[in-house]
Order: sequence, then C-alpha cells, then structure tokens
Amino acid sequence: MDRQIRRLGIAFVALFAVLFAQVAYVQVLAADGIANQPANAARQIRAEYAVERGQILAADRRTVLAKSIPNEDTNSPYLFVRQYPKGELFGQLTGYYSQIYGRTGLEQAMNPYLAGTAPEFTTQNLTDIILGRARKGGTVLTTLDANLQRVARDALGTLQGAVVAIDPSNGDILAMYSNPGFDPQPLSAGTPAEIQAAWQKVTSDPDTPLVAHAFQDLYLPGSTFKTVTASAALENGWGPQKVWPNPHHLELPGTDAHIENFGDEYCNGGAKTVTMGEAFTDSCNVPFAEIGMALKADRMATQAQAYGFCRTEPQFSTACQDETIPFILPWEVGHFPDASYFENNEAALARSAIGLDNDLTNPLHLALIASAIAKQGTMYAPRLVTEVRDATTGQAIKTFAADEFSHPLTADSAAQLRAMMVNVVENGTGYYAQIPNVVVAGKTGTATNGEGTPPNAWFTSFAPAGPGQTARIAVAVIVLDGGDLGNEATGGHVAAPIAKQVMEAYLGR
Repeated sequence: MDRQIRRLGIAFVALFAVLFAQVAYVQVLAADGIANQPANAARQIRAEYAVERGQILAADRRTVLAKSIPNEDTNSPYLFVRQYPKGELFGQLTGYYSQIYGRTGLEQAMNPYLAGTAPEFTTQNLTDIILGRARKGGTVLTTLDANLQRVARDALGTLQGAVVAIDPSNGDILAMYSNPGFDPQPLSAGTPAEIQAAWQKVTSDPDTPLVAHAFQDLYLPGSTFKTVTASAALENGWGPQKVWPNPHHLELPGTDAHIENFGDEYCNGGAKTVTMGEAFTDSCNVPFAEIGMALKADRMATQAQAYGFCRTEPQFSTACQDETIPFILPWEVGHFPDASYFENNEAALARSAIGLDNDLTNPLHLALIASAIAKQGTMYAPRLVTEVRDATTGQAIKTFAADEFSHPLTADSAAQLRAMMVNVVENGTGYYAQIPNVVVAGKTGTATNGEGTPPNAWFTSFAPAGPGQTARIAVAVIVLDGGDLGNEATGGHVAAPIAKQVMEAYLGR
C-alpha cells in the first residue's frame, strides 16, 4: 500500500512539474513567439497595455521622461496609458509608444526591458506567476542631463537645427535636441481618431519633425571637416608649422573651376605661404584643399574611416560598405567616399578636404570626433542608456558599459590638434565661443546648402581645453539655412554662441 501511495505521489509531482513547465514555457519562454503570430495582433496590443510598462528616466534618476499610469477609462481594453511628462523636449529620443503606429526611439530599442520580457526578467516573471502578481516592466536609466537638454533647446530658440553634447571620457550623451521636434503624447494616448489626427499632423509637416536633425539626417560639414583633414596631416608627420603655398585661388586639376577662401578673402593677409595652423585658425580653404591633394585619397579615406565615417562606393549608394559606429537608436553615421572615387579626380579630393563634394555628417558624429580629440585620441561610441533596474526590487539587472570604438589619432596628434582648436576660439573664427576663465577648443564651419539657399552654420567644440585639463563636455551645433542671418550666416556667428551657452551651463559658469 505504501509503495502504491508513493508511486501515486511521484506521479502527481511529475504531472505538476510538467504543468508548471508548460505554463512557464507558454507565459515566459514562448510568449514573444506566440504573441507575434499575425492572428494575435489585436490580442498582443491589449496584452502589452495590460502590463505596467517601465519608466524611462534622465541621468539624475528623478526626472521622468516616460511612464505608464492606470487608464481612467474603465471601458477601455487598455489598462495603462503611456505618458511623456516632458513632451517634445525628449520626444525624438524616447520615441512614441502607440496603439496604432507601434514604437520608435528608446520605446522600441528598449522594449523587451520596458515590457519585462527580456531574458533577464525570467526569474522575476516566474516568481510573479507563482505569487499571482502582475508583471512590471523595468526602469531604463539614460545618460541625459535634463537641465542641459532644456538649455540646448532654449539656446536654439526658434532656429531650425540641432545641438549634441557628449562627455568625452565615456561617450555619454548629455543632451541631444533637434528643432523641430515632436511631442509623443498625442501619438501614444487618446481615442483612435485622435491618435490618427495627431499622426496626420506630424507626418504632413514639411519640416519632418519625426526625423531628428541631430542624428538621423546628413549634411555637408563644411570647414568642420578640416579637423579630419588636419588629423590626417598630423598622423602623417605634417605638423601645424608645415608651410603651404597660399594663392588667392586654387585652380582645380582637370576642371575650369577653382577653390577660394570664404568670402573670397586672402588667407593670412595674402602672404605667399601659410602654415597649417594659421590656415586652420582662419579656416582657409585653399591651403586645406592643397593638404588634401598632397595626402592623396587613400590617406584621407583611411583617416575618415578611423573616425567612423562609412565608406561609400563610387556610385554613392546610400548603403555603407563597412561596419560603423554602434548606437542604441537607428542613426545615420557620416559618409566619406571610398578612395577609388577619387581616382583621376583630384578636384573632388580637394573639395572633400574642406568638407564639400560628397562628405556628409551630422551633429552627433561631429561631437564624437571632437570628443576623440579631447580624449587624447580615443573615440567612444555614443551611449544613451547606462542600466536597467527591476521596478520591484530596484536592483540593476542589465548594465551598458562605455564602448571604445577606435583610436583615430595618437595622443601627440590629438594634443597638437587641440592647441589648433584652442587658437580658433582665442584668435580666429570661433571667438564667439569664448567663455571667461575657461579654455575652449573649437572649429567653425559654413556649408553650402544648394543654389539660392542660405548656408548651414556649424560649430564643434570641447571644454575645458587648457594644458593638462580634462575636457568634460564636447558640443556640436548645426543651424540650418543660415538661421536668422540668412546668406550672411557663418558658423562662428550663428552656431558658436549656441555651443557656448551649453558649455557654460554644464561647467557651471
């Protein structure tokens, strides 16, 4: 009798184990696969909104960028409503979480953690099943400085463009703001008719606010690209004191065209020769076009690729031909032609050396380049998320380490280029970025923007940049279509003062 009872007990235990394993498999391990079946689309959406989705927080761990609250409409099939307390200020980074239009931004990139379905939640989810508790998503901690983001927005004001601020020591994004932006709230909550109306409004806007100028668009970099050309020269043994011919115009080989300095001005007062350092300070095009042609295509392309520019084929497909800088959000890394594009085309190489022709970049990539110069030649990939925490216990369940991407120039070359950039601010085109009692390094740029259209104004910078000082912030700014100066715009007049405001705020000046 005892033996039979024992066998029956073992059988019941085995059955319970099988049942528990099946429940665990269906609700945890196979949940995503089952939910993604086309027939389950509507059910999946309702199931997602039955979970208290995790918060997205700024770096201070107090400022809430996104959260879920109980739905006050008891007749709604959706138990929770997504809220974005800061509206458009962080909209292009958080993205939206919409019943109709899906997810973008961090809402998409971090969805398994925000929804609590990532493998790291397996143990917690099993515990919740056993105890009958509702599932909660994890809390995502970002690198963003909420105050600095506001400063960036206010500094841009009504001007269309973007500001990116990075910590050079680890690649952390401190602020990244584009104007125009969008408020994700109307796309994420309301009746279906209200959400559709909001979508129609934002997608029909000719200024495309769903696309962030900071990291999802590409533009000619103009003279800010001279930081890359100067890097190539320094890495090949041509220092700031190397002398170059200084004609008023540079006739381009194989063409009837020529390159001239900004405003058709003489460089260095019209002297017959000029050093690279002097040409950099006054942002002279002619000497830097000469430097690019002297370096040849392979050296220029190698330097650009070391900074993470993707190699585009001669026919200029939009697809990159190699691996580029990783980022948690979809973004457009800068483009630079493959060396083969310049074969028998020195004129194109001369234009590329001064940030024209087919060079393309955006403020995020430009800020990373400035950060590499500030960090003695070490370039970090951009980091937007540092960790995910369990909403119930507060324990970190996933961390995201800083990621060294490349070493595009030596520490010695970086020190020389830093000094050249400091001279731009102290004695050259970047003087509007000067901050009392702070050494600032910078480079201006003014890029053509199509026939009859005012130029885009650029500035890239970092501070503090004095001898022996550790840079705490790198800032890149673009102002589209000349801002409020139109055709008279320059990077030094329009973009540099914006970068100055952001650096001053961060450094406590």
